Amino acid sequence: MNIIVAVDSNWAIGSRNRLLVSIPGDHRFFREETKGKVVVLGRKTLETFPQGQPLQDRTNIILSRDREFKAKGAVVMHSVEELLEGLKKYDTEEVYVVGGESVYRQLLPFCDTAHVTKIDHVYEADAHFPDLDRDPEWEIVADSEEQTYFDIAYTFLKYRRKGEKH
Repeated sequence: MNIIVAVDSNWAIGSRNRLLVSIPGDHRFFREETKGKVVVLGRKTLETFPQGQPLQDRTNIILSRDREFKAKGAVVMHSVEELLEGLKKYDTEEVYVVGGESVYRQLLPFCDTAHVTKIDHVYEADAHFPDLDRDPEWEIVADSEEQTYFDIAYTFLKYRRKGEKH
């Protein structure tokens, strides 16, 4: 399974249920990487999408403890166990965990690839992603040239869990 995330220099991912910054190149990468695939996200992350609707051209699976929650055009699952069972019908290479913080933390142990947009800046934030640079289980296997959007520098990094074959 994959994780895809944009983080700042402190591995922050958001503030008050919003992304830290909107970078068109990062959004383009996200679209290209996940189009036609399965995206797994939490209910609060879904609420941040345009009109709170599931992403088009993808299979959307929402993880929510609220048993009454329904989302038109998406599958709702209520526990990590139920989710992992439901994901068995998909190729794990086609599954992308897209947030937010609690969903990332719950599903990171089941992922072997992380696509990280690393933004060279520190933002005020209240949501973070685990620091893969300090986690001995993960290593960088690919990186891009530094990109810029106005005065914001960022790099696309691909991490792989050590010992995983690809």
